[in-house]
Amino acid sequence: MKIAVVGGGSTYTPELVDGFARLGTMVSELVLIDPAQERLDIVGAFSARIFQHYGHPGKVTWTTDLDAGVTDADVAVIQLRVGGQAARISDETFPLDCGCVGQETTGAGGLGKALRTVPVVLDVAARIRARAKPDAWIVDFTNPVGIVTRALLDDGHKAVGLCNVAIGFQRRFARMLDVEPAAVVLDHVGLNHLTWERAAYVDGVDRLPELLAAHLGELAEEVDLPPEVLTTLGNVPSYYLSYFYAHDRHVRQSRGAQTRGQRVAEIEATLMEMYRDPALVEKPALLGERGGAYYSEAAVGLIAALHGHDPDGVHSVNIRNNGTLPFLPDQAVIEVSARVGRPGPVPLPVTPLAPDLAGLVAHVSGYEELALDAAVRGGRNRVYRALLAHPLIGQHEDAEALTGKLLAAGAQHLAWAR
Repeated sequence: MKIAVVGGGSTYTPELVDGFARLGTMVSELVLIDPAQERLDIVGAFSARIFQHYGHPGKVTWTTDLDAGVTDADVAVIQLRVGGQAARISDETFPLDCGCVGQETTGAGGLGKALRTVPVVLDVAARIRARAKPDAWIVDFTNPVGIVTRALLDDGHKAVGLCNVAIGFQRRFARMLDVEPAAVVLDHVGLNHLTWERAAYVDGVDRLPELLAAHLGELAEEVDLPPEVLTTLGNVPSYYLSYFYAHDRHVRQSRGAQTRGQRVAEIEATLMEMYRDPALVEKPALLGERGGAYYSEAAVGLIAALHGHDPDGVHSVNIRNNGTLPFLPDQAVIEVSARVGRPGPVPLPVTPLAPDLAGLVAHVSGYEELALDAAVRGGRNRVYRALLAHPLIGQHEDAEALTGKLLAAGAQHLAWAR
């Protein structure tokens, strides 16, 4: 099959390429697409060397021409960062002035990213639909994944959202239990970057209680929360729940500190120099600090399953709710474990969420609907209303001030700043 990667000039692309080279024998052509020619040439040449190093028979090509790159593609992976790391750093800092967490996927920073990103992704997707194969899938790895995936689905695209949080927990739990990762089936539920692991089944038996008993401190440290939060919930929340359960601590720690975006920018500069080396044929260890652990395994596994190469495989994906969580509208996008085959993902049965989990999911899902409306239709009032609805903001003075900052920061993106 032909796989097109939109945003292929990213320094993270070699992680994805490494996965296809090691695991993706169904790939005949991998085409990387990016408007940044210099970056693309460096990443593309390195990616081709990775394929050659593993002896993969597929070819790696790269182009700045989106239309040509996606023509006849079987799958298009979208991994964009509109505005680059500079925009991310802004997302991580401007909310702090209002005492709100600065983060690129949640809160005001996450809204800023959605406002910049959704119009671009929809334009890209329309061009994919016009030129890729009629049954081509769009796999969205562009943050905020839940909002972007809903935008794609609302626009009629054959799309599924992907995140690496669940596969990270699966691999971690498997190591702790001394079993193969595929033996662990997670009760993974919530919204993108707002999920909880409520069970970890091995041969039909939930092993999560013993994991919490034996590894409580390690798991709590991993998700940056006090152990009592995990014991009270009786589950393992994703790291991103730390922004909700320990919001004020994050604000205090972030003020005056280096942002994650600044650190990533430093890593990227070093990686690009490394990628230039014609002798480099394997992804460098430094790439692991870039983030997105197991992204390649998640992407390869999902794409294989969508094309019938992993019958009854379970993957954590972002899909329409369609009654899975009865307290949300059917058209909402949720993140759950699902069996994936050629027809697409089918959610595993989900038992009712506890009141605190359900309440937070409903609250954030409502915000996401308003955020998407603001990203698609624009307007100061829509931006303000989305901020007012977000549980990490929710006050008029903060929402009003942050609206002004968002509009000023995004003035160059006139599709929504109007």
